[in-house]
Amino acid sequence: MNQQDLISRVLSSYFFKKATKKAGKYAVGSVALLELLREVLVKAQSVGQKDGKSTGTVILERINTLGRLIKAYVTGTYRVIPWATILKIVAVFIYFVSPIDVIPDFLPIIGLTDDIALLSWLFSSLQSDIEAFEAWEKEGVVKLG
Repeated sequence: MNQQDLISRVLSSYFFKKATKKAGKYAVGSVALLELLREVLVKAQSVGQKDGKSTGTVILERINTLGRLIKAYVTGTYRVIPWATILKIVAVFIYFVSPIDVIPDFLPIIGLTDDIALLSWLFSSLQSDIEAFEAWEKEGVVKLG
């Protein structure tokens, strides 16, 4: 199964739909959202240790960036990003921390394949938003388009 097929399968799965429904509840509650971010970071660090430097490091760096973006959004310091994008990030994070999904995490070697594919899709689909946020962090100025 190629990555595009896997991503399509994940996005249309019961597990991702369930994560999407939960995303709104998490996104409006700062305590639950911070706990979710903590869980995501813990799992991302373990993925980085299992996967080695290249993929694991990139995933951890991008997750850290998205975590900072969400925190800035929740605190009101960065509101340029659409609410739908925040929900997408939170839904992917919920899916990522869930041990039972399209390919259960407890399966050796392949268990994290769907999680990594979904995170890669998220990073790719939000590339311009991520770059704008990083520019804002560095310069304190929002750059549009």
